[in-house]
Amino acid sequence: MKEIGHFINGERVAGTSGRFADVYNPATGEVQAKVALASTAELNAAVEAAAAAQPAWGATNPQRRARVMMRFVDLLNRDMDKLAEALSAEHGKTFVDAKGDVQRGLEVIEFCIGAPHLLKGDYTDSAGTGIDMYSMRQPLGVVAGITPFNFPAMIPLWKMGPALACGNAMILKPSERDPSVPLMLAELLKEAGLPDGILQVVNGDKESVDAILDNDIIQAVGFVGSTPIAHYIYSRSTANGKRCQCFGGAKNHMIIMPDADMDQAADALVGAGFGAAGERCMAISVAVPVGETTADRLIEKLVPRIEKLKVGPYTAGDDVDYGPVVTKAAKDNILRLVESGVEQGAKLVVDGRDFQLQGYENGFFVGPHLFDHVTTDMDIYRQEIFGPVLSCVRAKTYEEALGYAMDHEYGNGTAIFTRDGDTARNFANRINIGMVGINVPIPVPLAYHTFGGWKKSGFGDLNQHGPDSFRFYTRTKTVTARWPSGIKEGGEFNFKAMD
Repeated sequence: MKEIGHFINGERVAGTSGRFADVYNPATGEVQAKVALASTAELNAAVEAAAAAQPAWGATNPQRRARVMMRFVDLLNRDMDKLAEALSAEHGKTFVDAKGDVQRGLEVIEFCIGAPHLLKGDYTDSAGTGIDMYSMRQPLGVVAGITPFNFPAMIPLWKMGPALACGNAMILKPSERDPSVPLMLAELLKEAGLPDGILQVVNGDKESVDAILDNDIIQAVGFVGSTPIAHYIYSRSTANGKRCQCFGGAKNHMIIMPDADMDQAADALVGAGFGAAGERCMAISVAVPVGETTADRLIEKLVPRIEKLKVGPYTAGDDVDYGPVVTKAAKDNILRLVESGVEQGAKLVVDGRDFQLQGYENGFFVGPHLFDHVTTDMDIYRQEIFGPVLSCVRAKTYEEALGYAMDHEYGNGTAIFTRDGDTARNFANRINIGMVGINVPIPVPLAYHTFGGWKKSGFGDLNQHGPDSFRFYTRTKTVTARWPSGIKEGGEFNFKAMD
């Protein structure tokens, strides 16, 4: 059985705790590897080594650090297929989707090449007589990233890129469910010229997480995952005096106005709702058509599209629409929520409960589901399902539809499909959600803008990537300087008389 360890001080090392977690092949349900789970002592040793290495990296000028990022981009492009293959094998997402996972992370690394500009401070000449003032953005020291299973390349890259470009050392604790790609990324960074010890990848579970939160050397923590864990990490980190950004769950609504192109809206919903088996924090899980006629037309368009979806392993070809979910526990939870929807009175228009894939009966595949006539008191509406389940909540008016999205406890992403500019503008201005799409179903910002949700989808003041990431991973020092006058007069060649 293959054993996966850690990446410490520039090389892969075996774990020493004696504890392991199973890494599954989601398509077959078989255990394909065991990953070491670090002890608190292992985690703390990695932090101490990072702290020893960080001062020299922090003192390296930003342009030289940016050159490491440049080389890293080249290596990511070179090994794109290799990374995607490893990602698909452990996560289960299609090969094309896995390449997209790497690509969206790579784009943030490209943004980080601009670190010299992003780290510039401010300067005021003659703030007072003979006084100048200026500010500097300096690294925090050692920071940590705790990243989820659903994007094992993208989210680690979103964390490590800005943190390292700012001059910090990073402790990365990826998901133990699909740990291989983060280790491969660390090896590529070493090849790109990153000094040993600056990126430490420590695999682990709650023990490692708590060790990160309680370690006095670690100055900041970034997290992506479920809302309960995000709240826990944010609360414990900030109580220990750390800077923290945590991104949690989502229940993303897409409003479909009567004037929308219904074919376009249906295609968008199928891709956004079922892509990656729904295991995206930006997946659309709630469709809100405005008016009964709009709802009927939308359902009519959705049903045949959903019924034609091809579900299978990533090895089955490029025409596979989505693969298995990540674990049996995830599959069981999705089907439990589907049953609750039926019991609570929603109409199951497309029923994927009996889905079986020949030859992969033990895999974690979940068939597509479409509910209609969902109400806001149902579990399938209130809870994040994180699976291939789309719920249709019918609204009588635009204001009612807007209220559904605004009243939900999650506020990660949302979208509206309409041909009317006034409606779209009103929606964008009023909605209390962090990322908004107008005729765009998954409004993930590009790398030079910031990514972050509102309400219970995000904890902390600064978002991921974009300018916010450079603010999060640095602190500002302001200097007020005054120099004695008279030196410019030059040297004196005569003895000065005694006073």
